[in-house]
Amino acid sequence: MRFRGVFFDVGETLVHAAPSFPELFSNVLAAAGHRRDPADVSAASAVVFRRFAEAADDGELWTTSPERSARFWKGVYAQMLETLDLPSGDGLRDELYGTFTDPGNYALFDDVAPALDALAREGATLGIVSNYEAWLEDLLVLLGVRDRFPVRAISGIEGYEKPDPRLFRVALDRAGLAPADVAYIGDNPAFDVDPARALGMTPVLIDRRGRFPGQDCITVADLRELPAALGATT
Repeated sequence: MRFRGVFFDVGETLVHAAPSFPELFSNVLAAAGHRRDPADVSAASAVVFRRFAEAADDGELWTTSPERSARFWKGVYAQMLETLDLPSGDGLRDELYGTFTDPGNYALFDDVAPALDALAREGATLGIVSNYEAWLEDLLVLLGVRDRFPVRAISGIEGYEKPDPRLFRVALDRAGLAPADVAYIGDNPAFDVDPARALGMTPVLIDRRGRFPGQDCITVADLRELPAALGATT
């Protein structure tokens, strides 16, 4: 394999809310006496990508302190609750924020371990470049994978958020690798594919649900496809 390093996004790339974001969200609503189908929650969650883009355009950092994180996500949840015809002022936002910042409510995708094993056999340096609060370190420990990623650049610790190229450069500098020697895998074209390509890295889109057809980059639907897509020999 020609890549000496393989770096990953985390949310919806390596890790997901368990059993899923819509189901967990629906469970919180149900506990508060509000029944909403996970499919409706999924439709309402379109606001998440929109708010990510708005924050990036406005230079609004949302992972770099607990206060910023709470303000950002509670605003997202308020918009989702409005879409679902539910009140946002009865403690639901706080309950949702507490639920989705609890490391115990997350799991690795089933395809992660096989992909990491195959890449490790190729001798690749594995890393993380992720927009995530500082508690991601604790989550990676809980999931038993932090030591698999000797290179980590987490926005809530570093103070930069993708698509800012500085977050990627932190990881490249720590790995001692040139951009051309690194593939970067993520689930969001604007935050993962575009900035990685602009730096000279090789971007790979993980698109498990076929949300982004026709992307001009390597695309996989399952991380088990990744080693072969990157030219692994074993």
